[in-house]
Amino acid sequence: MGSTGLIMYNLLNGLSVIEASSFVASPTAGLYMAQMGAEVIRVDQIGGGPDFRRWPVTEANDSLYWENLNRAKKSVALDLGSPAGRELLQELVRKTGQFVTNFPAEGFLSHAKLSEGRADLVTVRVMGWADGSPALDYTVNNSVGYPMMTGAGPEPVNHVLPAWDLLSGAYAAFAMLAAIQRRTVSGEGSEVRIPLSDVAIGTVANLGGIAEVLYTGENRPRLGNAVYGLFGRDFVTADGVRTMIVVVTPRQWANLVAALKLEAAVTSIETARGVNFAKDDGLRFNHRDALYPLFEAAIAARPHADLAAAFDAGGIVHSAYRTMKDAVADPALVANNPVFGRAANPSGFDYPAAGSFATVPQMERQAPQPAPVNGGNSEEVLAERLGLSSGQIAALIDAGTVRQA
Repeated sequence: MGSTGLIMYNLLNGLSVIEASSFVASPTAGLYMAQMGAEVIRVDQIGGGPDFRRWPVTEANDSLYWENLNRAKKSVALDLGSPAGRELLQELVRKTGQFVTNFPAEGFLSHAKLSEGRADLVTVRVMGWADGSPALDYTVNNSVGYPMMTGAGPEPVNHVLPAWDLLSGAYAAFAMLAAIQRRTVSGEGSEVRIPLSDVAIGTVANLGGIAEVLYTGENRPRLGNAVYGLFGRDFVTADGVRTMIVVVTPRQWANLVAALKLEAAVTSIETARGVNFAKDDGLRFNHRDALYPLFEAAIAARPHADLAAAFDAGGIVHSAYRTMKDAVADPALVANNPVFGRAANPSGFDYPAAGSFATVPQMERQAPQPAPVNGGNSEEVLAERLGLSSGQIAALIDAGTVRQA
């Protein structure tokens, strides 16, 4: 049964998924599918799971984090500590046929146990390490070496963006659809396991990092805010604005040099060193010791508004550093961006809510949906999915096995 409320797009209409998860990666997989029209039924412990009050929170202790990672989903609240509650969740998974989770691979939500009586079940399981041991984004990131490449050093610098969680969540949503496609062709179910550690080290490999270390025998040097292998770095304008400039095409390089009136100075360096920067990213990077001082002086002599206009005219990629508060106030990013809309949030706080990041020109974009309240759809889902009568559901509520908000 597809989602019946407003959705962003109907691309997955007719697909239903049970989600039992917490924190970022697994809920992100459910969120992305829900934003594309799937009915995603989140099953939580009565009163909320371990991430239900995760910061940031309002004064009433409502989690804005939880509220936004769970938009467009339905909520069933069960006592998962009781045999009866666990059996209800297992039966919901079997009846629905699609399940995304970050619960342990063994135990009452193991694929082997869940697929008893439902051989074509598709389970997508987000994990920490492939052997089942726990990990978080921030510990996995340390394990693959990125904090030792960030900043000027020598101390490691942790990022604040949970990149591996987000990549794993997106990969999990993709894996769900891939496994469903396989089932459509073969009739066979499957469990797809997605460890954060494998997403992280696999991404390192995909970006050439493993090959680079094995080829050079060395770690990549710390570069601060410089971009590896390109002419890209932060510079400060005459009025104190720090801005990032990155050149990726020959045209951008030529236009940047012209905008800063550095043609003669750059030609002098090329002549002295026997190189030509016109088409070679690597040469610009390798000779940054000579180029950076020229650009620092030229940029420091002009105000940001003047430079921004010249850079925009030349198709040069640049952006001033700013705070997240500044970004939220930017109409192009938020207020006038069709990705955002309004929804009746459980917290009661009114603010722009993100819908699908994708745009489908052939379809009308609709408003984002709110997150559910804990247990807000318990009766509806148990009646529709499991065929329970109102009397049976009332008895489960009275027993403390089920809660209806």
